Amino acid sequence: MSDGATRLPYRLLTGVDDRAFCEKVSGALDDGYVLHGSPSITARPDGTIMCAQAVVLPAP
Repeated sequence: MSDGATRLPYRLLTGVDDRAFCEKVSGALDDGYVLHGSPSITARPDGTIMCAQAVVLPAP
């Protein structure tokens, strides 16, 4: 979100368990977010592994 847009205080990042998802989480951390809770991982019926990770902005 380094495009200058207003940052939300809470974001839930989701995606397929791949490098792009890890880059999405890493990008949020680089933008000042911190991890909130543990990641969630599930398998779709077709075998695709999906991930979710909540991130929050620290209190000022």
